[in-house]
Amino acid sequence: MSTTALIVGAGSGLSASLARLFAAEGMTVALASRHTDKLGMLSGEIKAVSFAADASKPSEVERLFHDVEQKLGAPKVVVYNPSWRIRGSLVELDPAEVAKTLEITAYGGFLVAQAAAKRMLKLGEGAIFFTGASASVKGYAYSAPFAMGKFALRGLAQSIARELAPQNIHVAHFIIDGSIRSATRLESPDKPDSYLDPDAIAQTYLNILRQPRSAWTWEIELRPWVEPF
Repeated sequence: MSTTALIVGAGSGLSASLARLFAAEGMTVALASRHTDKLGMLSGEIKAVSFAADASKPSEVERLFHDVEQKLGAPKVVVYNPSWRIRGSLVELDPAEVAKTLEITAYGGFLVAQAAAKRMLKLGEGAIFFTGASASVKGYAYSAPFAMGKFALRGLAQSIARELAPQNIHVAHFIIDGSIRSATRLESPDKPDSYLDPDAIAQTYLNILRQPRSAWTWEIELRPWVEPF
């Protein structure tokens, strides 16, 4: 029976690269998004199954994991990608939008990790991966809500990595410190490889997934050569 991998916050870019690579490795892929209409082409390409869910809502996360388990089996690999970003000066920020940023970027990560861990503890194995950003470790001006959310997500990952590693559940946090290449975001000819290749990022996720338990990574930073430390 193949391993089920659940990618939460699926769409184009990194999550699509992860989905294609996991499928190529023989995994059964489940894609979760608030809007599944955008997943039709990718799902058809790799024979993935799409599920509609808002990761910031406890009832929807629980239903998502129940449905995935019923249709594909309990996921042994779960990747949390969602985030929400607003910019503005501190005194001008809309508190409701700040709360939404925290709910999607961090609270949803907690809900998904909790639901995943409940099932992985029964299985005796699993991996929970979180996608971070430069803002996970650097708070930029006019971007306080995003930094708050990503700092919180990193703290969650570090804490549960220490809790769950002895139970054979690998938790890892990936700091994507730079812009990711896409069809609409390409490097200038004089700066090749100045954007992160989503396929290369996905390969790193797979490499971490394959690590021997005696040498697990809980966090890794990925950046192009132009990105300052």
